[in-house]
Amino acid sequence: MRNIGLLVLSLFVCNCTSGQQKNTTSQQPSTNTTMIDKSNTTTPIERVEKTDAEWRKSLTPEQYEILRQKGTERPYTGKLLNNKAEGVYSCAACGFELFTSQQKFDSHCGWPSFYDAVDKGRIKYVTDVTHGMKRTEIMCARCDGHLGHVFDDGPLPTGQRYCVNSVSIDFKKVEVTNK
Repeated sequence: MRNIGLLVLSLFVCNCTSGQQKNTTSQQPSTNTTMIDKSNTTTPIERVEKTDAEWRKSLTPEQYEILRQKGTERPYTGKLLNNKAEGVYSCAACGFELFTSQQKFDSHCGWPSFYDAVDKGRIKYVTDVTHGMKRTEIMCARCDGHLGHVFDDGPLPTGQRYCVNSVSIDFKKVEVTNK
């Protein structure tokens, strides 16, 4: 039964991304190497490194599976998918601020989506060739936590869709005051 569920999830992910992703071979390395875009980096990054045992202790089992083992939550189940509040989205593993509510949009793909990051240097980009697809995995540049994937089918101004697991991020509401 579990294999059927995984097959359905794999088919959904393929369907969600097929036909939408633009050819990015000129932008991404052809091997499974890491590429960090430093063109928009303004923040020095102090790395957070823990042993596997320390990660298991500090994360819930679901967070560990997704952030450390590169898992994926089921589509349309994430707690932050339909969040419309103003605020900041941070890495659930280390607290590094990654996205804002102003960058969030409804992509109808089943996961929270953002058209840009707070700072591109806070995201690590890795070529992912698992599951018979070539995609760009996104990870927290501070702790290497798996966030999801980025695709070139998002809205302007960037044309990108950072497709992120809700389990990988925490949300902090920001009070908006009228002046």
